[in-house]
Amino acid sequence: MARVLLFGRLADVAGWRERTFDPTPPRLSTLRSQVASQSAELAAALAGAGVLAAVDRALVRGDPALGSGAEVAFMPPMSGG
Repeated sequence: MARVLLFGRLADVAGWRERTFDPTPPRLSTLRSQVASQSAELAAALAGAGVLAAVDRALVRGDPALGSGAEVAFMPPMSGG
């Protein structure tokens, strides 16, 4: 089972902040597709420039494999001041 966390605008668009996906998809891209399939607006938000992904609390690039029980967070671009 993979635990998915959405932050900021992504959570607002989805209408949820945390959800589990069982079984754990083999790769990040598969999980992202499963999350995105829930609505066209969420798919567009996830595909937006600057959206970051973290697997087990570490930022990742590319398409890493996911282990059973992975925690995956999707975060929109952030600005500071």
